[in-house]
Amino acid sequence: MRNGSIANNTAAMPPAEDGRTPPALEVDSVTKTYPSEPPVTALRGVSFSVAAGELAAIVGPSGSGKTTLLHLMGTLDRPSSGSVRIAGTDVAALSDREVAFLRASRIGFVFQQFFLAEHKSLLDNVADGMLYAGVKIARRREMALDALGAVGLAGRAEARPTQLSGGQRQRVAIARALAGAPAIILADEPTGNLDQATGQSILELFEALHQRGATIVLITHDMGIARRMPRRIEVLDGRIVADTRADGSRNPGIPVAGPPAVQPAELA
Repeated sequence: MRNGSIANNTAAMPPAEDGRTPPALEVDSVTKTYPSEPPVTALRGVSFSVAAGELAAIVGPSGSGKTTLLHLMGTLDRPSSGSVRIAGTDVAALSDREVAFLRASRIGFVFQQFFLAEHKSLLDNVADGMLYAGVKIARRREMALDALGAVGLAGRAEARPTQLSGGQRQRVAIARALAGAPAIILADEPTGNLDQATGQSILELFEALHQRGATIVLITHDMGIARRMPRRIEVLDGRIVADTRADGSRNPGIPVAGPPAVQPAELA
């Protein structure tokens, strides 16, 4: 990430059979059913892909299935049927240990809670995010400093999280997700713990990183946030009900009609 460039590790992605770089993420006919009495089906035949360099929002109310989808996209869980591929790698074909390595090396996570180690410096917080990807310590620290620079915090590398505002802490979390040049960054309600002005600055940062090459999927319940993204995937009752882009075009195979109106009480 030298000279201010933020790029996904697309060079390490295995080429598809036609020689093209595969999508950063492919979700194909995915279902997820949780055993209970009666069984609970959270996802019902979900399919979409995210190309390298895209910035997309997955939006839906509470109970729509978006959190389950996040867990599957992030390899934190496995689907009941269908497949999830990260940079061309089918997660179902991997052992648990291989999935853990894939997660550590190809997926960056940003959560509503920042999950920073308060007794460690910002530099160490970011560098430790690459520990399980097998990156040597000197290289981890070099990449961590680059990532902190990308989010505007290079000058605070030795500070502790307790010395930062909420917005600055979220920037550190974004730097940690970005540092290892993952195939994709998954951001789960990343502005949920921030005031409106600070949240806007974090969204602007995501947009800037996208312009510099990062692949980002942002999960949110807020339609206002989703509408400002270049692509919006709407989820309701475990299905994708709309997949639209900023130019108004729709991806094939998705219903033209949007989801039914949701009452405010359902969004709680």
